Amino acid sequence: MEKRGHASNECSSDAQQQEREEILETGSVLRTRGKYPIHVLTVIGQIEGHSLAPSAQKTTKYEHVIPQLAAVEEDPETMGLLVILNTVGGDVEAGLALAELIAGLSKPTATLVLGGGHSIGIPLAVSADRSFIVPTATMTIHPVRHSGLMLGVPETMTYFEEMQNRITGFVCGHSAIRAERFSELMMRTGQLVMDVGTVLAGEDAVKEGLIDQLGSLRDALDWLYRMIGEKGSDRSDQ
Repeated sequence: MEKRGHASNECSSDAQQQEREEILETGSVLRTRGKYPIHVLTVIGQIEGHSLAPSAQKTTKYEHVIPQLAAVEEDPETMGLLVILNTVGGDVEAGLALAELIAGLSKPTATLVLGGGHSIGIPLAVSADRSFIVPTATMTIHPVRHSGLMLGVPETMTYFEEMQNRITGFVCGHSAIRAERFSELMMRTGQLVMDVGTVLAGEDAVKEGLIDQLGSLRDALDWLYRMIGEKGSDRSDQ
C-alpha cells in the first residue's frame, strides 16, 4: 500500500510539473479541473509568425499554438476551448491561419477579449462559436500595414487589397457586423493619430455586432459548460 501510494504521489507530482512547464512555455492550460475539462489558450502581446519579434516584446508564437489546436480537436478528454486575448496584433498570415483553425474545431469554443484585441487579433476574437469582451477592453480596426521594405508597384497594392478582403470576409462571416460597416470603421479618419481606423471599447464592439456579448471569465466558462452539456445530451439521445 505504501509503495502504491508513493507511486501515485510521484505521478501527481510529474503531472503538476508538466502543467507548470506548459504554462511557462506557452501560457496555456492543457485541461482545466472544472465541471468539464477545457483547454485554455492565451494570445498575449504580439502574434509572431514567420519572422522573430524583438526579444523585449511579449509574443505568442504560432508554431506553439498550431499543435495545441490540433490536440484540442483530437484529444477525447478535452471537451472545449477557451481563448483569452490581450494582443496588439502582429503577423497577418499567422493570425488569420490561427483564426481559421479555431473556426474549424468541432468542439465548443469561446473567446474572451481582455485589455485589447487589436488588428489581426480581431479575426481571432470572432473565430469561436461565441465571443465575449470585458467592458474595459478595446479593439482597433485598421487596414493591413507593412513595416518593412516593399516594392512600389501596382501588384503590391493589389496584394494588400486582396489580403484585406480576406480579413474582412472572415470577420464578417464570423460576426454580425456588415462588410460595409467594417470597412467604414477601418478607413475612418480623425480618431487615430497618424493613422486611419477606429478604436472600439467593449460595449461599442458589441453594439457594432463585432463581438457577441459583454462578459467575464465566468460568463465564458458558463457558456462553454452549457454547450458541452447540450452536446453530450445530443450524443446520448442518439
